[in-house]
Amino acid sequence: MTDPTAPLYAAADIHGHRTEFGRALVEAGLVDSTGGWCGGRARLWLLGDYVDPGPDGIGVIEDIWTLAAQAAAAGGEVRCLLGNHEVQLLAAHHFGTTLVVGLDEPGGFRSGWARFGGCGEDLRRLTDEHLAWMSALPAVAVVDGILLVHSDSVRYLERGSDVAAVNTSVRTALQTRDTNVWLELAFQMSDRGAFRGANPAEAEAAVSTMLDRLGGTEIVHGHSTLTKHFGIAPEDIKGPLRYADGRVSAIDGGVYEGGRIIVTRLR
Repeated sequence: MTDPTAPLYAAADIHGHRTEFGRALVEAGLVDSTGGWCGGRARLWLLGDYVDPGPDGIGVIEDIWTLAAQAAAAGGEVRCLLGNHEVQLLAAHHFGTTLVVGLDEPGGFRSGWARFGGCGEDLRRLTDEHLAWMSALPAVAVVDGILLVHSDSVRYLERGSDVAAVNTSVRTALQTRDTNVWLELAFQMSDRGAFRGANPAEAEAAVSTMLDRLGGTEIVHGHSTLTKHFGIAPEDIKGPLRYADGRVSAIDGGVYEGGRIIVTRLR
């Protein structure tokens, strides 16, 4: 069992940038210069989007597997959530260019995946082990009173009224071969911006609803880059951005937009 009092870290949105991911882990003191886990009993949660549009999403996934085994041996842990880019890659694999009603893409899921930066080499290198791992990832988690999600969205609640129900629903959807189910899941996972915006009251209500339903006292998410979606210059990104009266933290440093991967200590 992992130590619930051990340091808790989070990172998000690696997007196939394997070298940058390794560098960020070294800077955080979780891996050594050879890439091996040196974080002891620390806990690291990764909040989705391991693949696309960077060059080596499969390599990132396999690095995560190695780190998870090394961390477990040291009494720590590396855990992962599902991101929208994993859903898109899985859909491209399962359905190819099959026409999908309701998706404005003549080449189906494969076309949509490619338009959002899908890496052809990742698709070619997929094995049953990669597919099974992505398909079993939870969508949400509550750790030390922190609600961890990939997307800054309330649409998780369309999947269930608590963490277990949401994760069961998402896992069930990933096992089906119904394109309507997959399209709905892709739209839900790609949604963003619910915790900020022009109407502060609506944003505050969204934060409160998520915490009331799923648990926790604060939310940490990736998905919406600090560069594009929060307007922070890449060179100014040093760490997470707290907003919504300190109840929400955004940690996607926009590595594919010239930013960086943020590995932040939460506890």
